[in-house]
Amino acid sequence: MLSFLKNHPFAVESFFESSTVLTFAVPKEQLQNLIPECLQLDTFQDKWAFVAVAMIQTKELKPKGFPKFMGNNFFLIGYRVFVRYTSSTGKNLRGLYILKSETDKKKMELMGNLFTHYNYTTTDINQSETDGTKELSSIKSNFKLTLDQAEQEVSLPENSPFADWKEARRYAGPLPFTFTYNKETKEVLIIEGVRQNWTPSPVKVIDYKFEFLDTIKLQNPVLANAFVIRNIPYQWKKGKIDLWK
Repeated sequence: MLSFLKNHPFAVESFFESSTVLTFAVPKEQLQNLIPECLQLDTFQDKWAFVAVAMIQTKELKPKGFPKFMGNNFFLIGYRVFVRYTSSTGKNLRGLYILKSETDKKKMELMGNLFTHYNYTTTDINQSETDGTKELSSIKSNFKLTLDQAEQEVSLPENSPFADWKEARRYAGPLPFTFTYNKETKEVLIIEGVRQNWTPSPVKVIDYKFEFLDTIKLQNPVLANAFVIRNIPYQWKKGKIDLWK
């Protein structure tokens, strides 16, 4: 019964007040051992693989169809790998594989871990804005991000593997699907996200530090892009099980 509950048994809806996503590029060999056998890395130029760090302020997150007063506001942090999955029917699905999930409230940790495999932990989140500069940080998780929100003509980060923002947008999360794998049963849980008016805007990163990238032993990850979106509805469909091979 508990196993069934964790398979995202109902649709969930929310409103993203803001979603800031940084994507880091590393040689594909560094990420291969972090994903399960059923997935392939979603690479660029057959060289680069990518990890996304997403920081999302949600509003009124709740099961789909529930009244607004039952929704909750949470800050969510996700560390994800860009991957592809070939379904049992031959469909090539592009999405993300979860490495770590964090939130600012214990309620989200408890409910999230009851109904998903995202393995949430609770951490402190600090946000501040002054003169066009935004800072997000956490003492417990040891990360800090400083953004220049006033910059209008944003250039790609230095050393980005992408030639332009058009290329970079292909690796701007979140992607349509999220995957979880049960190695014993060979079952892949597929959760599809539904979004509207999705127009990521480039944002200038002044400085950053994410300790988690060190814990997974990434060597010299390169900031490939950074995007922000604001004020959009978002929905996660009920999870679907696919049998791999």
